[in-house]
Amino acid sequence: MPPTSRPLRKLGFLTIGLFDDADPRRGHESTLEIIELGERLGFDSAWLRHRHLQYGISSPVAVMAAASQRTSRIELGTAVIPLGWENPLRLAEDLATVDLLSGGRINPGVSVGPPMHYDQVKGALYPDTADVEDFSYERVRRLLDFVRGKPATDFSGVEGFEVFSDRVQPHSPGLGRRLWYGGGSLSSARWAGEHGMNFLTSSVVKAETPEETTDFAQIQLSHIRAFRDHHPDGEAARVSQGLVVIPTDSATPEQRARYEEYAAKRTPRTTSPQGPARLMFAPDIVGTSAEIAERLHGHVAFREVDEVAFALPFTFDHEDYVQILTDMATRLGPALGWQPSA
Repeated sequence: MPPTSRPLRKLGFLTIGLFDDADPRRGHESTLEIIELGERLGFDSAWLRHRHLQYGISSPVAVMAAASQRTSRIELGTAVIPLGWENPLRLAEDLATVDLLSGGRINPGVSVGPPMHYDQVKGALYPDTADVEDFSYERVRRLLDFVRGKPATDFSGVEGFEVFSDRVQPHSPGLGRRLWYGGGSLSSARWAGEHGMNFLTSSVVKAETPEETTDFAQIQLSHIRAFRDHHPDGEAARVSQGLVVIPTDSATPEQRARYEEYAAKRTPRTTSPQGPARLMFAPDIVGTSAEIAERLHGHVAFREVDEVAFALPFTFDHEDYVQILTDMATRLGPALGWQPSA
């Protein structure tokens, strides 16, 4: 087994937080229980996906706030908040508040672009400004400035009995260095590096031109290197990889069969670029921890990172996630050279 060039330092997981429309509280409670389990198992981080107008977490900042009061050590992240749905100033206030409540443990990941199904939702989301909203990187830059303490107004001081600040309050020192950009393109990787962000790279990348290689790992490697080439911290700049891995060491035969069926249904999309954006999807990796570790050690992009946030599959049961996380922490992590946090 070839050695990794960067020993695995941080082990995290990512969940979508599904729920039943008839009983949404139960699904959110399950997500919080999974995060609590992650802390007990020694995971370094737990990340929340973001879904609007679906039966998944629509308000990860609120869920992070709840999780921060039920945990004491594990870092809490978002992968990712689509900023097309957000006002950067208001989001900066919420993120700083939750970061302070958590003791400086949140890692907000964001992305840009128009909201999904924008033509159908823009009348509800931006009834007066839909045609002039800016969904470019400028939206991220505004968030960065507000979180990092740059002025949001030219007014400050005392007015009557009230005191006003010219920057977002509360201000959470250090949060500005814990902002992540979730990107699947070369331009996103470069932009995140130039603006001193951290970089989330997932199981989806863009094969941006017909001439470009369609080898997923090679494309992802080029993004990681471009990000670090443009980042002030260079090779020390933080990158987290988020593949779907499903260890089966302690799974029942029924669970193994279900996991393999899930991965098999998703495999056809991994063989060639998909759609006009030429998206490339990484295959889900199902097997024993030893088998998964061997495949990861052969993955050229994995060998460039020392942090991961393995994505939990959609639609599985709570008990399945308990088994998968337990195997990740007790078997797969150590097979990758990771040691659990105390």
